[in-house]
Amino acid sequence: MTLYLREDFASAWQGQDPFLAVQALQGELYRNVKGRRTLRFELGGRAYFAKIHLGVGWGEILKNLLSLRLPILGARNEWQAIARLRELGVASMTAVAYGERGWNPARRLSFIVTEALENTISLEDYCARWPQERPPLQRKWQLIDALARISRQLHEHGICHRDYYICHFLLHDAAVFEAGAAPTLSLIDLHRALIDTALARRWIVKDVAGLYFSALHIGLNRQDFLRFVRGYCGRPVREALRQDAAFWNEVKRKALQLDRRINH
Repeated sequence: MTLYLREDFASAWQGQDPFLAVQALQGELYRNVKGRRTLRFELGGRAYFAKIHLGVGWGEILKNLLSLRLPILGARNEWQAIARLRELGVASMTAVAYGERGWNPARRLSFIVTEALENTISLEDYCARWPQERPPLQRKWQLIDALARISRQLHEHGICHRDYYICHFLLHDAAVFEAGAAPTLSLIDLHRALIDTALARRWIVKDVAGLYFSALHIGLNRQDFLRFVRGYCGRPVREALRQDAAFWNEVKRKALQLDRRINH
């Protein structure tokens, strides 16, 4: 068994089984899918999110493996990814409680509790009106540069998000950003994250293609996408496209393929 409780949660759950205490939490249910439940709750006047994994069963594990997908077995991925992002200086969630018990991967019980990120808006929502209301160029490019920088940091340090869309980036204090401050972005929903010192190229392509797909319909132009390429590669655009042509062609193909499947 593995267990971590920040001092305030250790005090609140003193004398209780934390695995039962987290399942008894009451709050706003955000997601309830097979083997996983996510809810927002309050404790001591502060807001938190709890993600509770109850085990997916051998059928789901085998289905994922046969489809060449990595099954999500619990909260460990998110716990480890949050810690790794903190080491890299990439803003994310703050974990305040984590637990895992059970040897059987199909029935393993685990949970993670994170502080709610208040006064934020997802980039998907923030950019939703860009096609009708063009943003100031500087503001748009600041966000593109930030996304390129974060993406490069993740992939250079062996981390793939595996659910890498602009909806999973939260912009803090939008009004402050629009007043001229640099953007502060937090990356969330890390339960699928893959951490490997030798990432297979297909995982990196999947991440970048997912980000590209999620930004296809927010009013960006070719110059914007090339700016991302330059920031992500850290080289002049022409050099990056020439040396990594196969990578960027595959990214574009997969993004457009995903767009056709979902939006058409």
